[in-house]
Amino acid sequence: MNGKKIDEHIDELYEILLKLKTKADCKALLEDLCTFKEVEQMALRAYAAKLFMEGKTYIEIIEETKLSSATISRVSRAVTHGSGGYKTFVGDGNEL
Repeated sequence: MNGKKIDEHIDELYEILLKLKTKADCKALLEDLCTFKEVEQMALRAYAAKLFMEGKTYIEIIEETKLSSATISRVSRAVTHGSGGYKTFVGDGNEL
């Protein structure tokens, strides 16, 4: 599939996500769309981002989440240099 078509499908996914209104909606979609392991990994990345924003170190985050150092590094880069998604949605004071 070419890049343009993939971009269209990604845009469609964004539109689907915008339709979610409740936690139950989100849970149902993620259960259908992703494996449990994929959801678990996304949850742990969001939690790692929260820990970074709380000032935790790499070592503390690795010990807490059991994520790889490569994953922790990607989360750290996204928190500090990303598009702001973590800071907007994870850093808003909600408990994860």
